[in-house]
Amino acid sequence: MQSIRDRLEIILSRLANRVADEKVYTKLYAEAARAAADASDARNRAGVTLGPLDGTIVSIKDLFDVAGEATTAGSLMLRTAAPAQCDAAIVSRLRQAGAVIIGKTNMTEFAFTAIGDNQHCGTPGNAADASRIPGGSSSGAGVSVGEGTSEISIGSDTGGSIRIPASLNGVVGFKPTARRVPLIGAFPLSGTLDSIGPLARTVAQCAAADAVMAGEMPAALASIALSGLRIGIPRGVLFENTESEVAAAFAHCLGKIEQAGAGVSDLSIDDLIADLRAVTKRGSIAAMEGAEVHADWLAAGASVPVDPHVSGPLSRAAMLPAPVYIRALRRRTTLAAAMDERLSSIDVLALPTTPVTAPTIVSMAEDVELRDHIEGLLLRNTQVANQFDLCAISLPMPGTALPAGLMLVARNGGDHKLLRIAAEVEALLGR
Repeated sequence: MQSIRDRLEIILSRLANRVADEKVYTKLYAEAARAAADASDARNRAGVTLGPLDGTIVSIKDLFDVAGEATTAGSLMLRTAAPAQCDAAIVSRLRQAGAVIIGKTNMTEFAFTAIGDNQHCGTPGNAADASRIPGGSSSGAGVSVGEGTSEISIGSDTGGSIRIPASLNGVVGFKPTARRVPLIGAFPLSGTLDSIGPLARTVAQCAAADAVMAGEMPAALASIALSGLRIGIPRGVLFENTESEVAAAFAHCLGKIEQAGAGVSDLSIDDLIADLRAVTKRGSIAAMEGAEVHADWLAAGASVPVDPHVSGPLSRAAMLPAPVYIRALRRRTTLAAAMDERLSSIDVLALPTTPVTAPTIVSMAEDVELRDHIEGLLLRNTQVANQFDLCAISLPMPGTALPAGLMLVARNGGDHKLLRIAAEVEALLGR
């Protein structure tokens, strides 16, 4: 059986071979990872284990604190920031569980935007086709798992930043209920909407990482029968402008789930989406809260270049009066309660994670209008889970030339059941 250290060395040599053109990782912890791998191998020989993550090679998004270094969050501005005093809460929990932390992955600047490009660190090419976008903001996370340079990658998700790259790179991405996993030591975008979650090859790996980060004892997912489950399909605005290949793959997946005995019915949520869109028309909650995080440099002017796709929306949101923000938050609370009530008749919602597959990096750079259109489409379906305070997972959908995801969404706090259902759907689609 291959040792953890051997697996790690294979990955490190792959990364060493492309070091001059490294865009997936922003930092490697080769020596610390070797020490962690050796310790895991030693436990293995002694018949001791720290749990399912022991010896798993994990990468973390470039917005999590690691003691002794600046947390740059994909920006030039933070490269001169004071070093973090201690590891982020999730980083120390992963280390305690025996995870081998190999490095930090690239991301869009300040975790803003869904395309996955970064003007400062380069744009990681999609794992399925390097000429295409990775999706963001956890761009390097999606690519590292997709290409096999980490087994699990930890990202953050404010409007889809875990599930979008999972969908576009053909891996599993889980966004837990917000506040399930502590945000301490994670560079913020939106305190209201931010969630921390894993990307991995399997639902089981995501469940193990989620449990460790949430401070729970990881346990194998108990099986759950698909027969008798109630699946809601939110047809309407979330199905508009879906690529025909993605729509066909989704219909095929749904057919298999129905054949397994699940009850599938349409469940409209368009009215709730329209209501929230209306109250956040002048500025999204993420942009308004992000504008507060970055208020100082937005007011004084940035001392170093900032991606205009990031600084533009933040600057506009910074100009909005406080009542606009307060009203949006208050309305969101009401609408989240209404959504919870709406979803009480089903077990999960099912829909395509992203209505499109990954366009080319060049097309996004050359055509501003196309870029804005694609970004809106990439965020449209995923952001519903953040806006209405739900949990969600993206699974790879078979049957498309380029990767696309099947998203399952469950009520606030329904994380464990969602993961169990997702594991059954994963097994069904894999057959």
